[in-house]
Amino acid sequence: MRTFEALLLLANLLAFVATTVPLTWLRHAALAALILAITQVLIEGSRWQMIPAYALTGLFFLVWLLHNTAEIGAPAGQERTSRLAVTLVFGLGVLGLALSTALPIILPVFSFSRPSGPYAIGTLTYHWVDAKRPEIFSTDPEARRELMVQLWYPAKVDASPPRAPYIQDADAISSALARVKQLPDFVFGQLKYVITNAIPAAPLTDDQPNYPLLIFLEGASGYRQMNTFQVEELVSHGYIVAAIDQPYTAASVVFPDGRRANAIPLEQMKTLIHQSYSRSKQAPILNGRTLEQGIIAYLAQDVTFVLGQLAALNRADPNNLLTGRLNLQQIGTFGVSLGGIVAAEACRLEPRLRACLIMDAAMPTEVVQFGLQQPTMWITRDAETMRLERRRSGGWPELEIVEHQTTMRATFEHSHGDRYFVQVPNMFHLNLTDIPHWSPLSPWLGITGPIDGRRAHGIINAYSVAFFDHHLKGRLAALLEESATQFPEVLLETRRP
Repeated sequence: MRTFEALLLLANLLAFVATTVPLTWLRHAALAALILAITQVLIEGSRWQMIPAYALTGLFFLVWLLHNTAEIGAPAGQERTSRLAVTLVFGLGVLGLALSTALPIILPVFSFSRPSGPYAIGTLTYHWVDAKRPEIFSTDPEARRELMVQLWYPAKVDASPPRAPYIQDADAISSALARVKQLPDFVFGQLKYVITNAIPAAPLTDDQPNYPLLIFLEGASGYRQMNTFQVEELVSHGYIVAAIDQPYTAASVVFPDGRRANAIPLEQMKTLIHQSYSRSKQAPILNGRTLEQGIIAYLAQDVTFVLGQLAALNRADPNNLLTGRLNLQQIGTFGVSLGGIVAAEACRLEPRLRACLIMDAAMPTEVVQFGLQQPTMWITRDAETMRLERRRSGGWPELEIVEHQTTMRATFEHSHGDRYFVQVPNMFHLNLTDIPHWSPLSPWLGITGPIDGRRAHGIINAYSVAFFDHHLKGRLAALLEESATQFPEVLLETRRP
């Protein structure tokens, strides 16, 4: 809860007391609450979760006005007004106080913990067009593949500049996310007020001549910032992270000219994804194209294109910040859900990727068949936890659980580089994203698992940093050698070439 929101709730409580208990020092509490409500809207911005608080402020102010008007008139009128005020306050006040307190707590304007690494964080966003590749999700034959790519990088420490918003174009993205969940557009409106630890266009730190590069891939109907908890932790430990927004599989991608590429229907997307790891004899068709291998290979081409763009950026950054600062010899990728599937396929095809972190994703057919050459880590959970998630919140039919577990396990066994299989029991799918921050009720609703959300994020971050530090920076990582005493719940398996 933000500062002025909390102050407004306190002022409303005092105004409630003032309308029922005649204390002189509280007689102007309703007026103070009104001033605070106006201040809160002007400074922090309004959001629908605060509507009961605003309404309560208006109610208390109206009662205060009636009371003070009655004081000027006849005593009898004052007595009638006082009785009306008491009845009104007790009838609506208690309910209003409960609602106005609960809603901003249930859906808060949350914040991200300060990352544990020594570096501050800067961020920039780029719009890139692949003129050589048609956009298969569009019916326009002239359309070409366009991507929004956000970079986070180690920055010089500076506490003064304002922090970057969590989601650029937050209104469009939050509305798209709500529609995916079949909720009203306004439900996630508070996301536009969330800020991060990053500073827009901050100067890159001079601590190192260049920094290893990581490419992040989002989940189906997700958004490029959906793993900010993990991105910021990696950047604070000396990595540059480039997150690709993949149009038509992301919830919504907003281009600089205001155009939006919204996600195709989820069931259609699932069919196209499923074809990549469980081939159907009747291949799906998208805009007249028969996709024998689904869409994963096409999405993996986004990674190859972005690698080329990052190389060009390293030669000459138009922002004059990143030129020569990307270590193109040490590049890794990581992705969650659909992003994990795409990351695996990209690693199979792209030798420039030197390390691959896959989070809770089935593996494409060719990846299972041929394995991966790079060091690879899987972060996931066991089948029984997936069944628990199904019982609590739906989804995950048994066939998907089997495909999910068997394809990851087969790829782990048949790959050729160092590999690590990290299982975290009681961790649900969305524990691997920022979603645990969205509401303290997420475990109760079955959205996230029994594991504490911060604990799950701590595990994911620790293993992510250890994996990339070892395989891109050449550092020893005891966490990768055996089950760590600080994470007794983690089940770790390793394989060497």
